[in-house]
Amino acid sequence: MQDAPADRVSYRTCPLCEATCGLEITVRAGRVAKVRGDREDVFSRGYLCPKGAALGELHHDPDRLRSPRIRDGEGFREASWEEAFERVEAGLAPLLGAGNRDALGIYLGNPNVHNLAGGLYVRPLLKALGSRNLFTASTVDQMPKELISGLLFGNPGALPVPDVDRCDFLLMLGANPWESNGSLWTAPDLPGRLRALRERGGRLVVIDPRRTRTAQHADEHHPIRPGTDALWLLALAQVLLEEGRAAPGRLAAFTAGLEATPALLAPYTPEAVAPRCGIDANTTRRLARELAAAGAAAVYGRIGVHAQRFGTLAAWATELLNLLTGNLDRAGGVMFPRAAHARLRAEAPGGRGFRTGRWRSRVRGLPEVRSEFPVATLADEIETPGEGQLRALLTVGGNPVLSTPNGARLDRALGSLEFMVSVDLYLNETTRHAHVILPPPSPLERSHYDLTFYRAAVRHVANYSEAIFPAAGPSEAEILARLALIAAGKGAGADPAAVDDEVLGGFIESEVANPHSPIAGRDPAPIRALLEGETPCDQIVDFLLRTGPYGEGFGVDTEGLSLAALRARPHGVDLGPLGSRLPGLLETRSGKIELLPEAVTRDLERLRAELDAPAPANDLILIGRRDLRSNNSWMHNLPSLMSGRERCTLRMHPQDAGRLELSDGTRVRIRSRVAELEVSLELTDAIAPGVVSLPHGYGHDFAGAQLAVARSHCGVSANHLTEGEMDEPSGNAVLNGVPVTVQAA
Repeated sequence: MQDAPADRVSYRTCPLCEATCGLEITVRAGRVAKVRGDREDVFSRGYLCPKGAALGELHHDPDRLRSPRIRDGEGFREASWEEAFERVEAGLAPLLGAGNRDALGIYLGNPNVHNLAGGLYVRPLLKALGSRNLFTASTVDQMPKELISGLLFGNPGALPVPDVDRCDFLLMLGANPWESNGSLWTAPDLPGRLRALRERGGRLVVIDPRRTRTAQHADEHHPIRPGTDALWLLALAQVLLEEGRAAPGRLAAFTAGLEATPALLAPYTPEAVAPRCGIDANTTRRLARELAAAGAAAVYGRIGVHAQRFGTLAAWATELLNLLTGNLDRAGGVMFPRAAHARLRAEAPGGRGFRTGRWRSRVRGLPEVRSEFPVATLADEIETPGEGQLRALLTVGGNPVLSTPNGARLDRALGSLEFMVSVDLYLNETTRHAHVILPPPSPLERSHYDLTFYRAAVRHVANYSEAIFPAAGPSEAEILARLALIAAGKGAGADPAAVDDEVLGGFIESEVANPHSPIAGRDPAPIRALLEGETPCDQIVDFLLRTGPYGEGFGVDTEGLSLAALRARPHGVDLGPLGSRLPGLLETRSGKIELLPEAVTRDLERLRAELDAPAPANDLILIGRRDLRSNNSWMHNLPSLMSGRERCTLRMHPQDAGRLELSDGTRVRIRSRVAELEVSLELTDAIAPGVVSLPHGYGHDFAGAQLAVARSHCGVSANHLTEGEMDEPSGNAVLNGVPVTVQAA
């Protein structure tokens, strides 16, 4: 009798959200038998959420595609990889040959920042495409934050994060980390960290239209009228300036525009904004004073304040408050991480600065920000005839039909495209329109290092994860490389190693030419020969680690980081707490924090008009919401995450239900300016009167999508109720603060 195969235990970083928790994964007989938190992980210390526990379900999901699909009439058939790439080449050839590169667009979804290939191989693909029609999930999420970092600090990737482990007073708006695990803020077990903040005598104050799980654990919760966060944050700043409580300290020496700020903010008194925000003036003044008096404080706002009409001003006001209280770049305030793979540069302020509007969209004339257009205008570009009309689309790891404004309209627009290619694990609501679907390996079939989220981590750490299972097909890097070669006219049969050489060679050449690099001036060939790793992505990680701020520098520091060093420590490496980085971090032309960029002063005029106008008499205002068991639209096909009570409900305060003669559990019709939906009503006093809430990412009832579990819990898509309106400076879609009416179905 044969012995049963022994269990195999592997450790890896969870790639499903921004928390980067360590996982202990047990494999038995070729299947994931158990997933638990890695108690020895240097960052997460055993913390695990339901999404991470379901990683095995994602890998084994029978609906996950393992081989390419090619459209055949009204349906799809399985195809070989070679046939699939040949079909891509044939479909794109007429457009590429015509020389109108802007007729081909690309949409990049959120999963691209959760894997190595997305961080390393999307750039050569974009270069090969040569199209200005780039759309990403950033413009339904965090673009206001990136824009403000670009304008103030000269680098849109310089995102300060709350130093929560040393903080005394945390003011949080539009965020619910008890269920989202943090966003633009990498901190495993944020609930535990927030409990620790309070246990050591600190205070947590939450401003949100809902009494979220985070608000339930706060010292104070104040409901705010959706869409008015910028007004309220400016009122806090106005109090600090009016009462002489602003104390930027050393920051004043390298901040331009401080002297003009009091006059600009003079109209935004607590008394003036109270009727619009719903927070009384005395509370606003008290919180402003407490913020100023705290030993170390941080103001943090996320998607609830960014995905609204004045998202950029809300992001600006957040950093303004951190600066005025002296808590920007301060331990316990908000700080700038230095990731282990970051490039070394002169620690001296100054640089090229940051620009937007270098080109504009064809139909609505919207300015590019970070080389991309607002995804809210994607349907415009497809539907509007004329020169430059978008006729083909490539989507990589995204489901914009459920994730972007007026998904029903976008769904119709995608159906009119001449050709569409999708790189995706699933045949979902978006990819059902593709002519070719190219499925990448599952997260457990590829190695992992967090290129994106270590840049937002509350502590300097590094961890590398080996692939647990062999991939059945090409890596995602190879898929993207072959698409880049097709776009460059090299053909479906071109060797993807050419792109590997281009990507890795670019990194090496850049570092050799960098006078601050440990390999400055060295011969690239011997450097390349020393790299370790079975895949090109692994070799790039090895190179970035070895030339980063904690790296071994190819012999300079034998104790420094490398891929081999991380492999030898599967629970990660702790590199210490965050440290001060200003003013050396600044890349603005002036070498200072440019506090009053034109985009901000111009939008303050728009906000002032809002303040002076009569308060809108809307019946109800719609906001979104997050759930601990949900991750946008793409994890609704996992049984353990969809079990239990119905989650896609419209939440409403009993006071509003009584006025409208509605009862708990009934079906209601919610109507916006552009669409209407039918959904079950859930009454709760955890939401402010006048506000209703629908979760994000549902609506899995489209014909042709192959998501059996998601379809059985289909729900409705909140984004069908939104269209076109956006935050003007950033182009971010307005997903919160949408006027609606509700009546019995």
